[in-house]
Amino acid sequence: MQINLKNAIRKFYPNPVLEQVYFEAIANSIYANATEIDLIINIESYSKPDTFELIIKDNGDGFNDRNFEKFCKLLETDNEEHKGLGRLVFLNYFKDVKVVSKYNDEIRTFIYSQSFDENKFENKNNINKENQTVLHFKNYSKKTVYKYDFIKPSHLKFIIELHFFPLFHQLKKDYKNLCINISLNTKEKNSSKGFYNDKQTIIVKEIPDLELIKLPSSISIFDEMELFYSIEKNNEPTRIITAICAEGRTIPLDLISKENIPQGYRIVFLIYSKYFYGKVNDSIQDIEIKQHDFKSIKTILITKINDILKERIPSIQEKNNQIKKNLMEKYPHYDGYFDNETFGLINRNKSLEIAQKRFFEAQREILEATNLTEEQYEKSIEISSRVLMEYILYRNITIEKLKKINKDNIEADIHNLIVPQYLQSNRDNFINDIYVNNAWLLDDKFMTYSTILSEKRMEDLIKTIVKDDRIKSDGRPDISIIFSDNPEKPDNKVDVVIVELKRLETKLAEKEEVISQLKQRARRLLKYYPKKIQRIFFYGILDFSSEFIDSLEEADYFEIYSKDKAFYGEEKVKYENKFTYIGVNLLSFDAFWKDAESRNETFLRILKNSFMKNKT
Repeated sequence: MQINLKNAIRKFYPNPVLEQVYFEAIANSIYANATEIDLIINIESYSKPDTFELIIKDNGDGFNDRNFEKFCKLLETDNEEHKGLGRLVFLNYFKDVKVVSKYNDEIRTFIYSQSFDENKFENKNNINKENQTVLHFKNYSKKTVYKYDFIKPSHLKFIIELHFFPLFHQLKKDYKNLCINISLNTKEKNSSKGFYNDKQTIIVKEIPDLELIKLPSSISIFDEMELFYSIEKNNEPTRIITAICAEGRTIPLDLISKENIPQGYRIVFLIYSKYFYGKVNDSIQDIEIKQHDFKSIKTILITKINDILKERIPSIQEKNNQIKKNLMEKYPHYDGYFDNETFGLINRNKSLEIAQKRFFEAQREILEATNLTEEQYEKSIEISSRVLMEYILYRNITIEKLKKINKDNIEADIHNLIVPQYLQSNRDNFINDIYVNNAWLLDDKFMTYSTILSEKRMEDLIKTIVKDDRIKSDGRPDISIIFSDNPEKPDNKVDVVIVELKRLETKLAEKEEVISQLKQRARRLLKYYPKKIQRIFFYGILDFSSEFIDSLEEADYFEIYSKDKAFYGEEKVKYENKFTYIGVNLLSFDAFWKDAESRNETFLRILKNSFMKNKT
């Protein structure tokens, strides 16, 4: 062979897969008029790839003089459906292939490798006169077998059927027989991976008959498309083949998700058109179609396939509606961006991905516009509402986590859901921190902070307010929030919020300790009141009990409006030989999340109602 095989392999098969070895060997056997093909895989263990050998036998015409001459010359073929390159992929996985071919009165033996010499072969007499060609692939050159599927007969049966379905269908129509046996022999099994000695068979006369629908083509009036399809109910796992057919092979199209199809169906959709001929790449792995044309083809196919599936498998429509309802409920801000034609075909995640992409594209269009038209202005308002809804939905997720929190959980678990421990966030980082800082759970106005400190010492809090590094003060509030209209002003005054938490189901003394801790924080902050601090708010979040409520009422606390237990009272605090009073808000854990949920639900209803009005 007068060519550098190593370079040819790289050029024509830049991204090979092991499955192509099977495809090319089987294709050669079929084109040699074989009616029986045996594909035998021998491997001691999946973890021992060096023991991997492949044997492919057929009863075709064999490597007679004409076929051997073609084999020795790359790119030489008998018809346009063959590329004349397939055998190159053999050497990407195996260092050599021993070929023994019996035909007519001769037996031809040679070794195919990167140093292949077409003049080095051996001929003997074929005494039995039978036709049999054996390709023995040896010396596997890779360090691993990439995955179990590449050597499992059950998977290989499916992908071989998929790859050759157009050819198999034509053979069946021409009443030609073909049987392909696929065997695996291994010493070490792995049942959990479905890896064991097995044999699968493909019998061409048993493949399904196909119905035909002619489709209009938006590409060219001269390139009519034909859709061949079959939908059969059986007792086997669901199998789906959707592909473009060209040059005797298939190029798979990801059009139908198996998760949307009930168990026990065999579904085939194949599309034919003269437009596809000449567009399959050299390695027959892909088809080269302009993006616009490809999108047009998929749109036509999806519409027609959706109609067929709804008619032939009515339960799909019910599942389709369930998926749509679930997505609309969970992602209402993408309403209008979901592709109704793809529901029930592609999987749920893909539907969401398409909607997200469309939404991002709409955002980008508005953001990149220099002068907004009236239509773009209206669209910008709508998109802003959707972004806000996305954030409100995120809040719902946080609330759901709070609902499910274990009563035995330590204080830190609750703390981290509000504001992660040891976080210090400033107004400048607001957008970056918005999905980890959940101070809104207490009150939405707390999201207008200038600084928020979580599990930071009192001296850190005070230094942030007065900008004095000499300050020393003990104590560590769970959460501290500072508000300021203009922190750059020298005489600017701030509001401060102090939050203390207690884990659930604590004893009475530990509950009462929350009030004591809040009073300690107040004594240290009153030193800066009213020169730097104009108002201070104190919150305690804890578990209520009847005994604790009695204790609060004895201290003149009174219950305030809430979805659960919430009390307000004033505590007397001594500072610089005089007394002052601080207001203390105490919330039960359930009041904390239920009140937040109520506020969040109000926002969500308003936004959803706005979308519905826009749609009508």
